[in-house]
Amino acid sequence: MRSLGHAKTLWKNGPMNWLRKRSNGGSRAGIQFLLPVGCLMATLAGGATGCARSERVRAESDAPAGISVGVTKVGRKTLERQLTVSSELVPFQEVDVYAKESGYVHDLLVDYGTRVKKGQVMAVLEIPELQIQLQQDDAAIRNASDQVTHAEHELGRVEAQHKVVHLQFERLNGVAKSRPGLVAQQEVDDSQGKDLAAEAQVEGTKSNLQAAQSQLQAAQAKKEHDRVLFDYSRITAPFTGVVTQRYANQGTLLQAGTSSSTQAMPLVRVSQDDLFRLVIPVPESYVRYIRIGDPVKVLVTSLNRNFPGKVTRFSVDVKEDTRTMHTEVDVANPEHVLLPGLYAEATITIERKPNAVAVPLQAVSHEGEETHVYVVNSANKIEDRKVALGIQTSTDAEAVSGLNEGDMVVVGDRSGLKPGADVHPQVVELIQYQGQKEE
Repeated sequence: MRSLGHAKTLWKNGPMNWLRKRSNGGSRAGIQFLLPVGCLMATLAGGATGCARSERVRAESDAPAGISVGVTKVGRKTLERQLTVSSELVPFQEVDVYAKESGYVHDLLVDYGTRVKKGQVMAVLEIPELQIQLQQDDAAIRNASDQVTHAEHELGRVEAQHKVVHLQFERLNGVAKSRPGLVAQQEVDDSQGKDLAAEAQVEGTKSNLQAAQSQLQAAQAKKEHDRVLFDYSRITAPFTGVVTQRYANQGTLLQAGTSSSTQAMPLVRVSQDDLFRLVIPVPESYVRYIRIGDPVKVLVTSLNRNFPGKVTRFSVDVKEDTRTMHTEVDVANPEHVLLPGLYAEATITIERKPNAVAVPLQAVSHEGEETHVYVVNSANKIEDRKVALGIQTSTDAEAVSGLNEGDMVVVGDRSGLKPGADVHPQVVELIQYQGQKEE
């Protein structure tokens, strides 16, 4: 073994020179054996830096070639494209209830928050003019009925007279024909004239009867008209709902809602709260995906609840100013939890692809009009795959071609990678994607 002074001289000229001289013609195991000696020399020389450098050289020589890359496995999943639009919940029906006829509020039977059923009386108006008019109609009907009775009796009387005169004419006319010369022709002609006059009187009496009957029907129709108007003194609910506004109090004079000369005031406002409309403006690019009956998830953030809905109707045209289509979603509210005016987020699934070969968007790169993915093959080498994408979500894309289920794709930074490079794949869990709930 060489002397310690000679070793110091070799180390002073450079540790790598010393290693090369010691390993000349020797094996790698020899180098590993002399490294501790180098550390010893460095220690004897009064420094520890050389030892650390030697250990780093040994670690680098033992490290395998290649770069560690994060990969994830291509699998199959259901991909969905969704459209979320915020809008305001409005009642399916909401109306201000007016009085049909002017009158004073005699009885007010509802107030804020009162639930009413269709046809339920909400208020009763006092309309004395119509009450008097109904009494007049009754009198007119009685008068017309008496006129009809009188005309019927008169018709019976003239018909009886006509029957007697007619029989006399038939007898005289029969005798004159069977025994000519026995009865003077003048008598036959006089009898025939009386018969015709009596017949004309019958027709006139029938006309009088018809006129009396028409007057009776007119009087009855007028009473029915006035009775209908008087029924409007009882203001009823147009549909089942809840009273959301009250404009009048007991004793308030309500003008007729059909009056154009005055500003009529409604009695109450009624809203149908067991069913709501959610009006959403669908952008032009999504119009072709909207269909009647599509399910909609309605999230009311203020209640922190989801409600089921469905597309019920849309306008079938796109507004020029906003480039959107008026679309309505019906949301049932049997528990009366929803309230008018609440904001909600409507999420519509516009496209759905079950069992699709899904690749994370983190693994996809775009070069012009082409799309590429780095794949780690079975030999742990990088392959550059050109892929065609189908449906895309915010996290994944459908690989129509270029990838197969089970392929390991590189995710994350790919700037230092080149096709054909040796790598060490490490499977990375993409929690932000795998943690999403698929519906």
